Amino acid sequence: MVSAFSISGGFQRAALVTIAGLMALGAQVKSLPAQSLPAGYPADYQTLVDAAKKEGSVTVYATTDAKVAAPLIKDFEALYGIKIEYNDLNSTELYNRLIAESAAGTGTADISWSSAPDLQVKLAADGLALAYASPEIPALPKWAVMENMAYGTTYEPMAIIYNKSQVPAEDVPQSHKDLTKLLSTKAAAYKGKITAYDPERSGVGFLMMNRDLKADPASWDLFKAMGGADIKVYTSAGAMIEKVGSGEHSIAYNIFASYGLLSIKKNPNLVMVWPKDYTLIATRVAFIPTKAKHTAAGKLFLDYLLSKRGQAIIAKGELFSIRGDVEGKDTAKAVDDQLGDRARPIPVSRELLETLEQTKRLEFLNQWQAAIKK
Repeated sequence: MVSAFSISGGFQRAALVTIAGLMALGAQVKSLPAQSLPAGYPADYQTLVDAAKKEGSVTVYATTDAKVAAPLIKDFEALYGIKIEYNDLNSTELYNRLIAESAAGTGTADISWSSAPDLQVKLAADGLALAYASPEIPALPKWAVMENMAYGTTYEPMAIIYNKSQVPAEDVPQSHKDLTKLLSTKAAAYKGKITAYDPERSGVGFLMMNRDLKADPASWDLFKAMGGADIKVYTSAGAMIEKVGSGEHSIAYNIFASYGLLSIKKNPNLVMVWPKDYTLIATRVAFIPTKAKHTAAGKLFLDYLLSKRGQAIIAKGELFSIRGDVEGKDTAKAVDDQLGDRARPIPVSRELLETLEQTKRLEFLNQWQAAIKK
């Protein structure tokens, strides 16, 4: 069965993904055999599967690029015969759309899957997420599950991407402190050459800069150094990586390693660094909206995303599996083996609501504007 994709905005937004495109992308992932119910699932889980098949489709609102998600979509559709309608949005679009549709009462997506965990937590805390205890909870880190509503699905380092034809070896920043020093001492050389998410217009950018400050309050020195070097900000990781790859910019800050790996394959001038002082670990958070039209199908797809089978495909697609029992280079185990205690996962919890409180948000944005003021 073929996916009906509704695409708007996001990382290198694609038009409708064709049958041939899905097959080609899916072929990159070794096919997995059909299976009965996974071990540990409740005996009556087949009832949920049957109900989901009767519903016949699952609508997903996601910030993950449609091309990256295609192998997951293809496998799920082949496994269950349920069509996926996949809408590729940026994090702010997704957040606003869910609020508007929920308020209208006409129904919304069956899965919300976003790279802005704070916005997902806010939606869940405001009653827009269905309580559902996935049978996959025992396989997940405790910090990745919020009150049986919102679930972390990936384990992605936030990296620095640079163009090696633009940045001499002696300038390559190996840590946040290195980047601060580079931009402070060589502001003229890197004027207009540093890029990052715009925290005013990007939910991801706002979250990551606040998590930087939680990891190291001296991050304000880095932000000021960025301002001194005339930082250029964007709402799309794709735009940043493209401009670094072309040489228009030299360094991109706080980029999902998953996007970095995909881009490095296409452009040999791009190099990725995981900061050695600390590396933020992002997770794409998924939940079932309370106003979902197909709740059984939503539950089934959520469980599939969290399952060892779904997570193995996530790892092969370079999104980085969050499960500790999935093997490979793009997994939580591989990341932790490399980073150790320098890995700083962003918890899926109400802790993330702190900086979203309006006065604190305005306080941060005012300080940000003052920091980058030329």
